[in-house]
Amino acid sequence: MEGNQLKKRIFVASKREPADTVIKNGKIIDVFNGEIIEGDLAIVDGYFAGIGDYEGNRVIDANGRYISPAFIDGHVHIESSMVTPNEFAKALLPHGVTTVIADPHEIANVLGVDGIQYMLDSSENLPFDFFFMLPSCVPATEFENSGATLHSADLKPFYQQPRVLGLAEVMNFPAVLTAEDDMLNKILTAKQFGKKIDGHAAGLSPNDLNVYMAAGICTDHESTTASEAKERLRRGMYLMIREGTVAKDLQQLIPIVNDRNARRCLFVTDDKHLDDLIQDGSIDHNVRLAIASGLSSIIAIQMATINAAECFGLESKGAIAPGYKADFFLFDDLEKIKITTVFKDGIAVVENGRLMIESQNHTLVETERLRNSVRYHELTENDFHIPLRTNNANIIEIIPNSLVTRHIIEKVDRSDLGLFQPSINNDQLKLAVIERHHLKNQIGLGIVKGLGLRSGAIATTIAHDSHNLIMAGTTDFDMVVAAKAIKNIQGGLVVVNHGEVIASLELRIAGLMSDRPYQEVYERLNEINLALKELGANNHFNPFLTISFLSLPVIPELKLTDKGLFQVSKFQHIDLDA
Repeated sequence: MEGNQLKKRIFVASKREPADTVIKNGKIIDVFNGEIIEGDLAIVDGYFAGIGDYEGNRVIDANGRYISPAFIDGHVHIESSMVTPNEFAKALLPHGVTTVIADPHEIANVLGVDGIQYMLDSSENLPFDFFFMLPSCVPATEFENSGATLHSADLKPFYQQPRVLGLAEVMNFPAVLTAEDDMLNKILTAKQFGKKIDGHAAGLSPNDLNVYMAAGICTDHESTTASEAKERLRRGMYLMIREGTVAKDLQQLIPIVNDRNARRCLFVTDDKHLDDLIQDGSIDHNVRLAIASGLSSIIAIQMATINAAECFGLESKGAIAPGYKADFFLFDDLEKIKITTVFKDGIAVVENGRLMIESQNHTLVETERLRNSVRYHELTENDFHIPLRTNNANIIEIIPNSLVTRHIIEKVDRSDLGLFQPSINNDQLKLAVIERHHLKNQIGLGIVKGLGLRSGAIATTIAHDSHNLIMAGTTDFDMVVAAKAIKNIQGGLVVVNHGEVIASLELRIAGLMSDRPYQEVYERLNEINLALKELGANNHFNPFLTISFLSLPVIPELKLTDKGLFQVSKFQHIDLDA
């Protein structure tokens, strides 16, 4: 801050100069005392200068509406929205979210440091605050092929960037437990720069949590039960309560939040599709759901604002108070949190639910690696044949709206040649993960239950965490057609039925994000949802986001990587034959 700016803020606060803007007649959410107060809000140079009785060059009448600090998403993968940061900001601002702490883990798994740099460059100079945590586990494990490998030395230069807050979710717990050298260096480097470290404690025991905390890893967003959530709070961790498109944990966890522990809790979305962001909302949806589940409105707003800000050391964010950034919104009802007007840096960016600004960052994405990242050999039906020695197979069973899967053993149909035959009646379909980064010709094959397809195939290059090509299908022929279509569009989502591509979404940026406006991407997603109905897909969860996590070998219980079927509890690959 320059001296003249500070001087001006002091003069406005002391009423020697008029404010740039004054908000009058509003009910202010005081996140520090958990109260609602009244008074004029003086704003100067994008910051609050005072609460009380003020005059300004511009006066806005809140007309008795509530005034809340803008919301903060404490952990999100922007890539899961399938749009660029520029378009992501446009989608979130109407929902009162003006700040996110993002983990560019997805694009980093495809493009390494180039992916991180792209996310930093493309999120600059926007009416939205993007902060980043550096991907800690690229690749997530050694049990899959990713597009890049990031060591401690690769990450270190990024800590000089002021919008980099720390080290993102440390999901390789065994590397922490054994104090593996590169992981140790990543943690130590973050500490040396005074940065934060996020955890990823899926399925960890209380003693494992001791290890995380001893290592200085102080947050976690992987709690799925109240008892897990309480153990994290007992050990001093910040509890991130997640409600995304697949992982919906909020209603299981919110009962443990009370007046005594609420300030250690915050909201995150983690992974959320664009259509869900537009229809349901972002952190505002978490807040409404928490209130509907019985939590106090004021506590819910605290969790979405000051708690997240304090967790990440964002000293000028998360509150309506002098010296804090004037990021806030107006709303009518404490229960429904229906947002009408949103301010970023003291300027109205949303009025009556309508976006008032045009974001200016148009980072060009012309490099060969960013736009042409999908590479694999031409596939035939033979590549999808699954030989079995017996009729009993290890099967991945989907748990609706959960990242966790079940490991089940069931009888399956086999051909005369001993090849697995998909069964529509038993909901046993083929699943394939194809290495798409380095032409390694590596294909992992498995069986999935619970997807509900009655015909056709679906395929996508969004496949956590290494983002190889993942597909599920009822016939080998449709899977071949889907693989060819994905390669032609250089990444994205494809729906095939009877040998014909009936819907697709092109994601040319690393096979993860579209370079099109978010409204256009939204329209294409609606077309895909209609096509999924034609295939008879299960409508109780998002099939594409669900299969995108079936290749994630750090979340229990059974997953599929390009190297084969993977049992998470044993941290090893297993045979398809049971």
